[in-house]
Amino acid sequence: MLVLVVVGFLAVGVTRDAGPQTEADRIDCIARRIACPICDGESVYESRNNASVSIRNEIETQVSDGVRTDDEIIGYIAERYSAEVLLVPRATGLDTLVWALPVAALVCALAGLAVAFRRWSRTARGTPAATAEDYALVERALRERE
Repeated sequence: MLVLVVVGFLAVGVTRDAGPQTEADRIDCIARRIACPICDGESVYESRNNASVSIRNEIETQVSDGVRTDDEIIGYIAERYSAEVLLVPRATGLDTLVWALPVAALVCALAGLAVAFRRWSRTARGTPAATAEDYALVERALRERE
């Protein structure tokens, strides 16, 4: 089941949208995927820090040149500023597994719980109801205890 979940996630990742069409959309899309090297938890697109402005200008220059793809531009910036600037993991190799395995583990855990609850409910339904003899037996035991 785990293999099926991982394969499903990889299939969805491979068939993603081709991306933005205009240069401005492309620049914004790339800037959203890169973290500000100074700010904590902000993308280059959101941040107004000088380092973010510099990265946005670099993205704009490379998009205008039209030589590199989005992934190549992101790779260039990641190499230049270190891989810590990536907000969205690369969709290849170990990065994919790091994001897909916890989700797959959660799905398997939920499936296991569903099976366990189903088994417990079947066991509970199979238990016969208390009879009059059972009630009488409990009454006698309580009287003897007193």
